[in-house]
Amino acid sequence: MLRFLILSGYFEVMMYLMVTGKLDQYINIHYQYLAILSMILALVLALVQLYLWMTGKTEQSHQHEEELDHDHHLNKWYQKLSSYGLLIIPLLVATVFPTASLDATIVEAKGITFPISEESVGDPEMNTQYLRPDTSIYYNDSDYNSMMETLLSKYETDNTIKVTDDNYLEIMEIIYNYPSIFQGKTIKYTGFVFQAPQGEANQIFAFRFGVIHCVADSGVFGLLSNLPAGISFENNDWVTVEGVIGTTYYAPLESSIPSIQVTSIEKVNAPSNQYVYRAF
Repeated sequence: MLRFLILSGYFEVMMYLMVTGKLDQYINIHYQYLAILSMILALVLALVQLYLWMTGKTEQSHQHEEELDHDHHLNKWYQKLSSYGLLIIPLLVATVFPTASLDATIVEAKGITFPISEESVGDPEMNTQYLRPDTSIYYNDSDYNSMMETLLSKYETDNTIKVTDDNYLEIMEIIYNYPSIFQGKTIKYTGFVFQAPQGEANQIFAFRFGVIHCVADSGVFGLLSNLPAGISFENNDWVTVEGVIGTTYYAPLESSIPSIQVTSIEKVNAPSNQYVYRAF
């Protein structure tokens, strides 16, 4: 019966995350089909366990399991508790801990490191990226360069770069990879405002939080925006910014980075889904 409850719990949690839209804050939405498959598999296995329990066949299997547990040294109660406990922990995390959209507070707390920063927890599998999306870690050099050249060919002849939720991350990546090619082109996109304490008064970043595969390689991506005199915004204000792409030496990073000379900026409402995702 316990197995049925755990498996049905996985099904219900996945269903809850999908119905409420909170699953988007854990994984790239382009991989939702994997979540659907896992949800269906959990339901099937749960129904199998329910059938075995209702027909009494679990008693027969229980004796066999005890023999297996004895052979694998899992015959003590706390060993069995720990094995089931590991399966229950993800259910508790998903139901007890609330999800929340990230904002400029996270950027300020962690600081900006260019181009990639390891998480302070020291987990080598957890990398938070800043400013520039970097998918090169998932390819060998030749495949990555080929992919970047293909993406570049989509936009290099456009005088105005049209940024949407679907192409946000790929455009940011090729702008950072080929800044000279995009010099002088116009770009328009929406993001939230972050002004670094050590930056110039007229400089802000317009950011979006992006997910490449899952939250383990998520980050905050966008361009430095040089504002006209007399214009200012608060952190976490959502704006649609338009301007001409160039490069600016940004002293806090001791590096020249792609930037926008802003010609138009307007405060807007936050989008319903504040995350953007990398399409492959």
